[in-house]
Amino acid sequence: MEHQIIGKPDFSLVKVRLAPQEKVLAEAGAMVTMSGGVSIETKAKGGVLAGLKRKLGGESFFVNTFSADATGGEVLLAPATPGDLQHVVLKGGPFYLQSRAFVASDPRIVTDFKWGGAKSFFGGEGLFMLQCSGEGDLWFGSYGAIHPVDVEGSYVVDTGAIVAFESSLTFGVKSVGGLKSLMFSGEGLVCEFKGNGRLWLQTRLPASFASWIHPFRPKKQSKN
Repeated sequence: MEHQIIGKPDFSLVKVRLAPQEKVLAEAGAMVTMSGGVSIETKAKGGVLAGLKRKLGGESFFVNTFSADATGGEVLLAPATPGDLQHVVLKGGPFYLQSRAFVASDPRIVTDFKWGGAKSFFGGEGLFMLQCSGEGDLWFGSYGAIHPVDVEGSYVVDTGAIVAFESSLTFGVKSVGGLKSLMFSGEGLVCEFKGNGRLWLQTRLPASFASWIHPFRPKKQSKN
């Protein structure tokens, strides 16, 4: 699809130009604007079970399909968090996304959920990873800027920094520095990727920001 990513890397959004009768699928809440020649249809993605999985995985229960009429049109889409956008073209797959990274795709892209078990749960990224397959355009977002890394052999990453990776990479989550680091340092769990392929990272960690901002939250006054 013809598109332009605007505002990189801080507050990115993507302008998708739709040809006549062309469609784009987007996460609920991602739309910023759309032209008069575009209609929108909202529905639960993949039925009740898939919707439940999306809810557990941190994704919206609903997705929107934007369809252009005979004159074409455009849609502007943005991720939920302040950060970057990345575009890739899938030629089969699978391709893996962190559970909240999906922004939009060609309707031909099929998204499903790969059970992450305790690894993903303790890694703080939810119980599911999003598995994308098919042919067409895919856009995903990050918190902070997106930094691509071409892995050759082994590469270790904080679990909260992972945005997306190619299926040619295998991974395993492990602790570093023993129990003390896990409990007190904030650096206890990492993901080790192995193989040859591309990995996309985000330059800011949501959990670290939440921890930093916590002391500034208003505190409820106790009653005497």
